[in-house]
Amino acid sequence: MRKKMLFIINPKSGKGLIKNKLLEIIDIFVKGGYDVHSYTTQSFLDACKMTKERAAEYDMVVCSGGDGTLDEIITGMMESGANCPVGYIPAGSTNDFANSLKLSKNMVKAAQDIMDGVPYLCDVGSFNDDYFVYIAAFGIFTDVSYQTRQELKNILGHLAYVLEGVKRLYGIKSYKMKIEANDETIEGDFIYGMITNSDSVGGFRNMTGKHVKLNDGVYEVTLIRTPQNPLELQEIIGSLLMKEVNSKYIHSFKTDHIVLEAEEEIPWTLDGEFGGDHKHVEIINHKQSIPIIVK
Repeated sequence: MRKKMLFIINPKSGKGLIKNKLLEIIDIFVKGGYDVHSYTTQSFLDACKMTKERAAEYDMVVCSGGDGTLDEIITGMMESGANCPVGYIPAGSTNDFANSLKLSKNMVKAAQDIMDGVPYLCDVGSFNDDYFVYIAAFGIFTDVSYQTRQELKNILGHLAYVLEGVKRLYGIKSYKMKIEANDETIEGDFIYGMITNSDSVGGFRNMTGKHVKLNDGVYEVTLIRTPQNPLELQEIIGSLLMKEVNSKYIHSFKTDHIVLEAEEEIPWTLDGEFGGDHKHVEIINHKQSIPIIVK
């Protein structure tokens, strides 16, 4: 009896290049022994809804899109309790998580690798009552991904994120916060924070340091304090460029559980998409929760 695959496609992701490769990709899946049910997403969270409702009926779920599409698939899997393997054909403009998993940027090869690969159990993070795959972040730069026009993302790729980020250096917003992790409390004003499970953030590899594992049950946390003058800002920029993140302005540590309290609602990004405004955030690492196919 042939196995069943749910193939969810975001037709707007990247430059829409998937449409030129679709028949070839589906043929690879059929030759691999699958009956393929294809579905093109129609709106935001459509992939999550379809996965939540239907994933349990299939032997494998494959998605083609960017990291935001993968986030929706994983969220749908976590909410439904389905546990079939997930295949990912990267088709976004940056594909941070795909870079960390060393997935092929060639869509046809990525499809073949799904047929030839093995499940790799990845950690998944819960963010209050939501989920994320590789990053939850607030502050400067974090709205860059979801406020960058889709056309700009497609044409400029990585550079789009950089250009939008540079424009935000003027008038940096600061947040007064209390952060609890590893039985310690950190308080103060912060311009940026990220909790990540990826060695590539915004397309910049190794921003979270070396020795990052995607299945070790802990996240890498980076918090940047608010600079009080241009000299402090330069020191922060220098630390980031030199990857010396443990300066007196930058906190960096690993944890499986973190609680962040703010005096005002803060906009968050989850896997490059808008994650809502929150005063209270609790993030928990769910170790090795989802099997993602890797070569």
